[in-house]
Amino acid sequence: MKKIIDYLLSIIYLIHFGLSLVIFHVIQVIAFNLFGKKAHQTVVHYLNFSLNFGLHLTGARITFRNLGQLPENRPIIFIANHQSMFDISGMTWYLRKHYPRFVSKIELAKGIPSISYNLRNGGAAIIDRKDGKKALVEIARLGKLIHDEKASAIIFPEGTRTASGKMRDFQPGGVATLLKRAPDALVVPIAIKGTGKLNPKGMFPLVSFTPLSWTVLSGIEPEGKKLEDILASAQQSIQQVLDSEAV
Repeated sequence: MKKIIDYLLSIIYLIHFGLSLVIFHVIQVIAFNLFGKKAHQTVVHYLNFSLNFGLHLTGARITFRNLGQLPENRPIIFIANHQSMFDISGMTWYLRKHYPRFVSKIELAKGIPSISYNLRNGGAAIIDRKDGKKALVEIARLGKLIHDEKASAIIFPEGTRTASGKMRDFQPGGVATLLKRAPDALVVPIAIKGTGKLNPKGMFPLVSFTPLSWTVLSGIEPEGKKLEDILASAQQSIQQVLDSEAV
């Protein structure tokens, strides 16, 4: 019976998902070309609101907690574990006041309505993981952007998705490059829990009634600290949330 419910609710959500991508793609193009970047950012925020809270159609229980004080008028580097494609819509919506841009693989920049358009036009760092030199140049550009705009970047230092809840070691290259170009940025860990259980087999079927949570943890001041210590502290604080019984 549970599998039948999973299939039915997955179909309902994926119809919502597809319609959201198509409708907001058109609105994005109009907003960007007629009204500029700020209007485009607003449209992207509401796209991610639709994608994230549409998960209630699967019976998902969605929780956001902010356990730290996020500064205003200062760049922020958000470091998160990565479990699923559904990580992204929650972070984009909940952190929208900080205008987050992602470090994203180049494969996502083509062929996906709304998502590809936003990556190409919203300031994200689009990296080819087969070309490390160009990837670092692109991340450096993003670092300068968040420094100049007092905005934020989101990076997944594991480098790939890990749905099990046991993270891979954080890789230092991307974070080091962001900090080099935005040395006054605050490093803020985010623990994402449950999204890997939502889609263990890909987009279909989704697992209904899955609890999902995003937890913003206390920021880490990078000044005077070694990068490996910053990453170790961030990873430890994220892992503690993942290991806890709380959603």
